Amino acid sequence: MPPGTVGFRMSGEVTREDYKRVLEPALRAAVESGEVRGLYLIDSGFEMDGGAVFEDVKVGLTLGLPHLSAWKRSAVVTDVDWVRRAVRLFGWMAPGEVRVWGHDGLNEAREWVAG
Repeated sequence: MPPGTVGFRMSGEVTREDYKRVLEPALRAAVESGEVRGLYLIDSGFEMDGGAVFEDVKVGLTLGLPHLSAWKRSAVVTDVDWVRRAVRLFGWMAPGEVRVWGHDGLNEAREWVAG
């Protein structure tokens, strides 16, 4: 990942513990730095268990809403159809700019998120 950005690769089932151990600390550090530019590479077979969904909502309420100006860009890179549709449908609710690419657009997404 380019300097000043954070990236995650998600495959298989993401659990509450995964979210708390990996995603949340990295996002908290980015918020504390004053700028969140994140890339989420989501592979086929991706799922979130109920605990991970709860953690995602909680992070949105604690790191998203109170720090709206810190969230600059989020790039979602996936060929998982339901994820692409969900991001397009609900992306407007996320802080900052949100865009979606297929896996073939990974390099473009990486450049965009850093820009």
